[in-house]
Amino acid sequence: MQILRYLKYLCYVAVIALIVPIQSLATSDFQHIQKFIGTSDAVLLANPHGDILFNINADKKLVPASTLKLFTSLVAIHYLGENFHFSTDFYLDADSNLKIKGYGDPLLISENISQIPADLSRKIKFINNIIVDDTYFEKPINIPGTAINSLQPYDAPNGALCVNFNTVNFIHIDNKYITNEPQTPLLDIARKHIKTSHAKSGRIMLTNDGDEITRYAGELFKYFIELSGINVKGSVKPGTVDAATDQLVLRHISKFVLTGIIARLLEYSNNYIANQIFLASGAKAFGPPASMEKAIQAAKIYADAELGIKDLSIIEGSGISRKNRLSAKMFLKILSAFKPYHGLMRYKDGKYYKTGTLNGINTLVGYIEDSNSALYPFVILLNTPGEKTAPVIKQLKKIID
Repeated sequence: MQILRYLKYLCYVAVIALIVPIQSLATSDFQHIQKFIGTSDAVLLANPHGDILFNINADKKLVPASTLKLFTSLVAIHYLGENFHFSTDFYLDADSNLKIKGYGDPLLISENISQIPADLSRKIKFINNIIVDDTYFEKPINIPGTAINSLQPYDAPNGALCVNFNTVNFIHIDNKYITNEPQTPLLDIARKHIKTSHAKSGRIMLTNDGDEITRYAGELFKYFIELSGINVKGSVKPGTVDAATDQLVLRHISKFVLTGIIARLLEYSNNYIANQIFLASGAKAFGPPASMEKAIQAAKIYADAELGIKDLSIIEGSGISRKNRLSAKMFLKILSAFKPYHGLMRYKDGKYYKTGTLNGINTLVGYIEDSNSALYPFVILLNTPGEKTAPVIKQLKKIID
């Protein structure tokens, strides 16, 4: 009996010896990281299986800023499919009007638009008017968090038929405005907008005023169509496609697969792209026209059913609004679902990551890669003005190392 008691005692001592160093390490890590964060901040680190190794304020809902784009990407993959391609339709009516109907392609840019007339020219030699149909999206789409009368590209509006991210890049030389992108002409409609804005140079956004974004898209198509040799007699006008009577002459399929779009979204943190795919997801789930309300509803259904997130607080898809709220534990579920797509994220210094920045907000989420290429999900949500993510991620990497 005494021998058994002695053996039990030795086992007890051994267990305590193992537990105490781990507790001491966790306390030390906690103290180190706590120096770099405030009460309105959260930090979480999990192992490759999703088990939480370390957390501070993990249940606190905070402003995610652009890290929300990871969740938006998952919503789009769920509803549209990872191999989805956006399309743009071209119809001809009985009066030889070319009708262009958009479905929200976020990468409808000059380099791609310039290639479309070659396909059209094999079927069309003459066009009366160009009629632009943007009815697949509700209009105008109001994005919470964007500034009114802004010139900043990150505030660019969304729509069903838009080109070049609804922005114009120009410079002012010898008292003349000229394009700063050789692939894109500086059209009269853009020149008038520039003069009204009083901007000197750079990239500025177009607006919803007077259907400017849709008219600009039509004018850019007209420019490249005429350049291809197709005669355009009339002008650009708003209108709608009548599928019963109009003839579909071309369906342009974007060369970009959805995962390729998401890679560009995460690389450049483009708010316009984020909300284009967010809105398209809502239209897929509930039918057109796309609206922010449908997109939000679709996102909440996905979060609940697929991720187990019951109380999601989201009001747009880019992260520009401060009314978006997620907790670190919610982000852990998002990161677990996004793991198969982690290669779409930026990679640097041993981590796949997405940043988020608003005035007074700094966030960073992703995966830390260890020496065996195992991925440790991490979440850093700093809502205390002045706090930085760099010293926090440094401490998290030390825990793994």
